[in-house]
Amino acid sequence: MGRKKKQTIEFRFYEIPQGQSCLALLGEKWIRVYGEEDNVLHFHNLFEVGYCRYGDGKLILDEKDCHYETDMFSAIPPNYPHTTTSEEENFWEYFFFDPEAVVSEIYPDNVPKQREAITMINKRADLMNAAEHQEIAETIKRIMEEMRDKDSYYKETTQNLIKTFVFLLMRIHKSMDAEQSSLIEQDTSGVLVSIKPAIEYIEQNYADDIRALDLANVCNMSETHFRRSFVEIINMPPMDYLNLVRVQKACDTMKKTEHSMEIVAVECGFGNVSTFNRNFKKFLGTSPYQWKKNRDNYANKLLDYNIHALKGW
Repeated sequence: MGRKKKQTIEFRFYEIPQGQSCLALLGEKWIRVYGEEDNVLHFHNLFEVGYCRYGDGKLILDEKDCHYETDMFSAIPPNYPHTTTSEEENFWEYFFFDPEAVVSEIYPDNVPKQREAITMINKRADLMNAAEHQEIAETIKRIMEEMRDKDSYYKETTQNLIKTFVFLLMRIHKSMDAEQSSLIEQDTSGVLVSIKPAIEYIEQNYADDIRALDLANVCNMSETHFRRSFVEIINMPPMDYLNLVRVQKACDTMKKTEHSMEIVAVECGFGNVSTFNRNFKKFLGTSPYQWKKNRDNYANKLLDYNIHALKGW
């Protein structure tokens, strides 16, 4: 009997628009049959919050199949494998935010509290019924309506609502029993678990000089076995994934600062500008300078690169 093939997982990369607290995916575009084209698990670089306006189907959280229906919502941390499937048209709406950025605003200059909050927020993936969790459900819907209507001061309002969402989610994660059916804990048998320490290590240390051997060590694997496992699961080599994360961080840095390309390259883990430029063009199809000069034109150009690292959906 042949060896069982490991399941491929896609990394889907999102950017939060400059000056915004979240990226909202709203409206009729998201009325669709989910999973019709591709039922591959994926994970994001941002925290995903989804609300089912109508329909029913299956939300797969890592290797757990969870039934959803109208007026249920999901809260899925970064780097958590998941996908949604349905037999008929469903209507989901979403917003994505950077939990570390939100927590740093809540607890400025208090690194221990920031770490505690991030641990609590990312503790598990949730699928909940709005009727049972009305306060957080209403907060989610208000965030979506603010982003939809864009009335005066919507940016400030959304920023505060996301902070409210984070506090409510931390409260739920702290108070709810771990075995309650509305809460789906991450399973240590999940398909990503063997390389998850490497994913987390990259997220925290991308600016450092990281070798494949370092990543293998945090996963307690030999380098050969680690490389093979990473490609089988993520469908891209670990060093390509590292450089993709670095490019993402470079985009964030360029949006928020006026640093020179030399400084951006070093801060994001590239040894020099030449390496930075080469990897940036590889993933975004343009140079860092051109991206910064007219980034709106390049917002949707993260290349597939045949590695199943996709821009958004």
